[in-house]
Amino acid sequence: MLLEYQTTTPEEVDNINKELTGKNASEVIEWGYKTYGDDLVYACSLGAEGMVLLDLINKVQPGAKVIFLDTDFHFKQTYDLLKKVREFFPDLEIKAVKPELTVKEQAEQHGDKLWETDPDKCCALRKLEPLENELAKHKAWMSGLRREQSPTRKNTQFVNIDNRFNSIKICPLIHWTWDEVWEHIKNNNLPYNILHDQNFPSIGCFHCTSAVLDGQDSRSGRWSGSGKTECGLHK
Repeated sequence: MLLEYQTTTPEEVDNINKELTGKNASEVIEWGYKTYGDDLVYACSLGAEGMVLLDLINKVQPGAKVIFLDTDFHFKQTYDLLKKVREFFPDLEIKAVKPELTVKEQAEQHGDKLWETDPDKCCALRKLEPLENELAKHKAWMSGLRREQSPTRKNTQFVNIDNRFNSIKICPLIHWTWDEVWEHIKNNNLPYNILHDQNFPSIGCFHCTSAVLDGQDSRSGRWSGSGKTECGLHK
């Protein structure tokens, strides 16, 4: 029987992860909603992992809250997918969250092409601050992080203390492989971003995302050549 309490300390989180050892993604999701209920929100980037989690969440918790960070800089294919996802999962409450600054206001205040001159600042304005505002309304959030995605994610647990957002972050897919993600998408006829068929395993804003070469890790197409590997949501 899994422990049923709201995790707040490292010791409690360690105990929860021990209890969840050997559980599958759906069981972790079930634990999350049983523990946090409406205080759990899924922040979905609409990547391949996102399609899997949306499907699993929809089966476990119809009507669950989902947020998509609309930076105003997504690929057209991503916006097309958002429409398809809303039609495919009509029971999910999917909310697009925008930054406080419009693209024009950001250029006026911080200069044009901030994603080139200060990409961390651009991510902070268009991703971190909007997510921070949303997570302030909830006690926990869910993410599609997988350990094999990159070296920075290899130690991710099912349940994590998120000091950046003063929250609990639940990651049900940490043990999934890229092949398993796609097997689930194909077997369940889930919609997905067609850019994945063009060597884009990880898709963010169009200014900062490029195709990945054979042999590179799935995150190597993000901020390529800049030394930046994360937007800051998962640090």
